[in-house]
Amino acid sequence: MADETEPAVDQDSAADVGHDLEAERTTAPMSEYSMRAVAIGTVVMVVGVAITFGIPLAVAGL
Repeated sequence: MADETEPAVDQDSAADVGHDLEAERTTAPMSEYSMRAVAIGTVVMVVGVAITFGIPLAVAGL
């Protein structure tokens, strides 16, 4: 009979896949980013603002 007091430990957990467990933990705002990432974010923001305000203004003008 198996000893049910010991929890089953899965050493190959999906939470560990692709992560360096020895590296210091960081969060997204602390992560480094390039000027290319800033430019892409700015373009996405401009397109979003244009859609958000452009469509209602275009419909109101009809």
